[in-house]
Amino acid sequence: MLAVAMTSDLTLLMTRPMAASEAFVEMLQQAGVDLKVVMSPVLEIVRRDVTLPSDLAGVVFTSKNGVAAVAGRDLPCWCVGDSTAAAAKEAGWRAVSAGGDAEALYQRILADAPRGPLLHVRGEHARGNLAERLSAAGIETRDVVAYAQEARALTDEAKRLLMRENPVVLPLFSPRSAQHVVSQGPYTAPLQVVAISDAVAEEAAGLRGQGIEIAKTPDAVSMVAAIKHFADAACRIESGTGRA
Repeated sequence: MLAVAMTSDLTLLMTRPMAASEAFVEMLQQAGVDLKVVMSPVLEIVRRDVTLPSDLAGVVFTSKNGVAAVAGRDLPCWCVGDSTAAAAKEAGWRAVSAGGDAEALYQRILADAPRGPLLHVRGEHARGNLAERLSAAGIETRDVVAYAQEARALTDEAKRLLMRENPVVLPLFSPRSAQHVVSQGPYTAPLQVVAISDAVAEEAAGLRGQGIEIAKTPDAVSMVAAIKHFADAACRIESGTGRA
């Protein structure tokens, strides 16, 4: 594997929950991106005790955290994206991926038209009122909060990094994590924000920096591609093969 020769001043700041941050950094390394990394989760996943009803016809997952929070069953489940679907299959569910965001998931369930009841296993903070919308469309759906996303302050190391003059690559994966990072600013470091969606970019608009790039599709693979593009450009500039 060839690592990208990076400028010594460039640092990647990961603010996802620790396990997700570590998995994403591994994806970057497999893609050939070798950056200095500072870990500072601004959200911590705290699971709740959840017992699934016995009358379910299927479930809906909008994150891998939801999959991990409940015991698997040999039932259909609809998942927001490929990585969530892969985790659900591993847990024993018969998983279908919507391959996109919550709206794509809603449309996929409507198209499949399953008979309810369905159960949306979600976090404490969720957008879109998915269960309510599905029920209104004629597919009986309930929801259950299976985990909380508790806010955490940036570490001292992360705060020092953000108050320097050296560039920082800041991938953001959820509107709430973007909110928590913005709320602890302002920062002086030149930030290259990489947002997983328009909704995340909107919440990150308060961060001053070199710019905000939005992933082509709302998934980790596109986030890796966006960061690799930026890292490669920085490498070319440092080596003198590109333009500043």
